[in-house]
Amino acid sequence: MAFYTRTNKDDRETWGKKIDFLLSVIGFAVDLANVWRFPYLCYKNGGGAFLIPYTLFLVIAGMPLFYMELALGQYHREGAATVWKICPFFKGVGYAVIIIALYVGFYYNVIIAWSLYYLFSSMTSELPWLTCDNYWNSPNCTSHKSITDSVIGNGSSYAKYKFTSPAEFNERRVLHLHESGGIHDLGPPRWDLTLCLLAVVIILYFSLWKGVKSSGKVQTHCLSSTATQIKFHMDWPTSGFGVLIAFSSYNKFNNNCYRDAILTSTVNCVTSFFSGFAIFSVLGYMAEKRGVDIKDVATDGPGLVFIIYPEAISTLPGSTFWAIVFFIMLVTLGLDSSMGGMEAVITGLSDDYKILKRNRKTFTFIIAFGTFFICLLCVTNGGMYVVTLLDKYAAGTAILFAVLIEAIGVAWFYGVDRFSEDIERMMGFKPGLYWRLCWKFVSPAFLLFVVIASTLTSSGLKYNDYVFPDWSNHLGWMVALSSMMFVPCYAIYKFLTVPGTLKEKIAYCITPEHEHHLVAEGNVRQFKVGATFVLLNVVFFFYISNFLANTPKSCLKSQRQSLMRNHVLHVFLKYEFNMQTKHEIGLLLPFSAFAIGLFFFIN
Repeated sequence: MAFYTRTNKDDRETWGKKIDFLLSVIGFAVDLANVWRFPYLCYKNGGGAFLIPYTLFLVIAGMPLFYMELALGQYHREGAATVWKICPFFKGVGYAVIIIALYVGFYYNVIIAWSLYYLFSSMTSELPWLTCDNYWNSPNCTSHKSITDSVIGNGSSYAKYKFTSPAEFNERRVLHLHESGGIHDLGPPRWDLTLCLLAVVIILYFSLWKGVKSSGKVQTHCLSSTATQIKFHMDWPTSGFGVLIAFSSYNKFNNNCYRDAILTSTVNCVTSFFSGFAIFSVLGYMAEKRGVDIKDVATDGPGLVFIIYPEAISTLPGSTFWAIVFFIMLVTLGLDSSMGGMEAVITGLSDDYKILKRNRKTFTFIIAFGTFFICLLCVTNGGMYVVTLLDKYAAGTAILFAVLIEAIGVAWFYGVDRFSEDIERMMGFKPGLYWRLCWKFVSPAFLLFVVIASTLTSSGLKYNDYVFPDWSNHLGWMVALSSMMFVPCYAIYKFLTVPGTLKEKIAYCITPEHEHHLVAEGNVRQFKVGATFVLLNVVFFFYISNFLANTPKSCLKSQRQSLMRNHVLHVFLKYEFNMQTKHEIGLLLPFSAFAIGLFFFIN
């Protein structure tokens, strides 16, 4: 067996201090979702009971994938695209996650700009969202101090009532949403938000232009600032954006990435729990203050941090001070994550194209300010609709799909055994049986189930009472597919451009680049399947197929779903009988999860 010999990459930049790396990873993963998404999802899905599946999925998927990406980047010392020299067929996954990280930056920087605008607006003796006697207020505006059930009306929740002074400040003064008729009517960019966005981009550029030593220091200051100023505050640890691979590629070769994975993912989990307590303490206070149920003030997204929270802060003694502190926290929290995403793009592409690495400052400038010009769509009168579209489609299903293919590529094509040997060379010990089982079976099956579930349960776009037109949903799926299509398109490109017979082409595509000489010598690995293993899987799929086929049609939601069921069964059976390589067996368990998940979703 040929072992991998690492090339000399001692000239690659490394982190100035270990703490810079740890805080950069934590700073990226602990983002605005901790404040406005996780607590609400926890409340909406059973409160404390939600923490049970959350912790389970953290253990079986979040931590293993976190560990896998840190080890992958650290061993190969490459970005998200070039790390796939381990299996060139999957290099499209690297490009996909780079594109997704870029898309997320298009709207994430705008949210930071909103926070910056609120920060500047808070620097007054009286907070501007306290009263209704401002030029931007409508005749229907009601001071939040005077809100009662009779004012809101039956059947409406306090969180959705748009005529309070904080709500009107947000929608009429900051966003100017009332001047837009919908996503088809964006209008010009707002000059004040444009200046805030420009400030954000300038900060990002000067934080990243010199590499991770400068960005690590900035992120360390951001995170420590956030933690010390206010004790507010993932979904399970953030994998798949290429950020963890990029960050860990700048580690020393023998760094203990196993300990880093456990530490940082645990911090993420604990932070999410703590954020739930903090957020709902404030929402409980607001519910008591307004004399309504907590369900009437509970919300997620921008409405929580830009309407409900500012209103709560305005009721505190020294409200101006607390508003400034809160929005500094939001800005630093957002900058940490945005730096991580932009670094993933810069590292991923500059490792692939050396001319970009040699001109990092220029390339960083192009990425930062190129992002700025696209972000201008999000600071128009109807910019909130663009942000909503990107928030739903830019990542979502696309990032889950990318992580799924990444997990299959590493665990089944590169191989868990080979990957474990790489980790042993770095740290002196192999991953335990638990981690190997998760990488090979549990995590791919779970990810496929989540991908299918997110696709089947996807609904049309909506922002408050505004329902997006059908074409905008189609546009959203085009955005999602534009990143996902890199996976099959690059695979086809690679297959067509490598030399040799059909068998040799396949071998070149799925063999690590440092072993390509073995393929050229005719030493092509054989991929045979034991008859017993195939038989067991065929029997299993016949069982699943029969189970689904005998499902009463009355249980189906629609004729379309019935047709989908029959088509999927046909594909499963056809796939099983054409199974030829042991690498394809890596897809058996995920397809099993697909079948079971599909059954539950169509009934």
